[in-house]
Parts: sequence; structure tokens; C-alpha cells
Amino acid sequence: MKKIWLFIVLTSLFLSCSDNERSNKNPYIPNYSVNLSVNMSLPAYSDLQFPSNGVIVSGFGAKGIIIFNTGSGYTAFDAACPNQELSSCVAMTIKGVNAVCSCDKTEYSLFTGLGGKEYPLKQYKVDVAGMVLHVYN
Repeated sequence: MKKIWLFIVLTSLFLSCSDNERSNKNPYIPNYSVNLSVNMSLPAYSDLQFPSNGVIVSGFGAKGIIIFNTGSGYTAFDAACPNQELSSCVAMTIKGVNAVCSCDKTEYSLFTGLGGKEYPLKQYKVDVAGMVLHVYN
């Protein structure tokens, strides 16, 4: 019985790790190094204190970084359209709880990064320390 539980735990751990890695392999978006700190007490980022709000921080990643408050944590995605050539589209925009690609108007969930196309949004890690978010890869 112990061997079965160990197998289940190890299998679920392996699957959860591999899923996260797969979502960031995208032939259209290069792997730029991202190391960004966002202070939510500043006016430009104060909307992030409330669930279902997001901001775009330019100058990081391929086309900027979209940071979103899910209500139970934060997500961060590259603002480049994940299914288009990098040079063919401007940065995505935020529409409610979705990011919208300027080229094909595909909407991607800012909760999951999914949009019904081959590649989801390129995701970054987020750590929270008080009012400061650290976004990195």
C-alpha cells in the first residue's frame, strides 16, 4: 500500500513539473531573462491590490510583462502574442480578465494563460513580499 501511495505522489509531482515547463516552450517568443520588482503601493501598480485587475509593465520580456491579480495569487505573462511572429504584432492589451492579441484578436485567460491556440501565453514566476511583487524566470 505504501508503494502505491509513493507512486501516486511521485507521478503527480512529475506531471505538474513537466506541464509548467511545456507551457514556456514557444518558437515565436525568445527566452529573455526577466527580473522585475513591482511595488503595488505606487500609483501605477495600485490596481494590482484588487482581484481581477492587471497591468502591463513595458521594457521587460519580449513585449512587456502582464501582471494579474487572480484573487488567490498573481500571474505574470509576456505581452507578446504567443502564436504570431514577434515582429508582426504590437504588445497585447488587457480586456477584463483576458489578454488580447493585436494581430488575430485571440483572447487568452489571465488566470491560466490559455487561449485555444497551439501555444499559451509565456508565463513567468511571481513571488510576493508584502506590497512588492518579484517577477522572474
